Amino acid sequence: MAILKFRIYLEEDDSVYRDVAIKHTQTFEDLHFAILKSYEFDSKHHATFYRSNDSWLRGREISLEKYEKSYKAEPLIMRTVTIGSEIRDTNQKFIYQYDFVKNWFFMVELINVSKEENGRLTYPAITRTEGIGPQQYGTRSLLGNKFADIEEKYDLVKGAEGFKEEGESDNGGDGEDAEAGTEESSEDEAGEY
Repeated sequence: MAILKFRIYLEEDDSVYRDVAIKHTQTFEDLHFAILKSYEFDSKHHATFYRSNDSWLRGREISLEKYEKSYKAEPLIMRTVTIGSEIRDTNQKFIYQYDFVKNWFFMVELINVSKEENGRLTYPAITRTEGIGPQQYGTRSLLGNKFADIEEKYDLVKGAEGFKEEGESDNGGDGEDAEAGTEESSEDEAGEY
């Protein structure tokens, strides 16, 4: 059984990519879900593949379903088309479009064909992840989803408890009262532990 390895990268940034290995007998629908999983996207939107050439020109569509739009030729349906049936040469290319409103475009390029199946992998398998992928609905920070947890834990809002201007006290007095209050509370807190 042939194992096909595809490199899937963002249209505008080829330094961010995912490698996906898939059996030639699996379908484009399997590849579709593997791409979404590799980029941590949900599966709520329309999607389609286009056959492509070396110049990345769009050819026949292999669509998740038939959409209400005009087609030059009827689209093939992902769940019925095997990957192997669409491989014309050793560097076959496809364009993958996801979410027709946001228009996420991914370039899908065949980079390896192997006859040996890895018994430790469940296909399709994400075999390599390079770069920080885009966030589907906004901007991803280096902290990713953890930022909201940190913000909530430390309440990083100006004026929140514990955040005061220098010399400002809880009781609104001058700096000396504030320092005295701090010493007293430090002694009280020390006794609590």
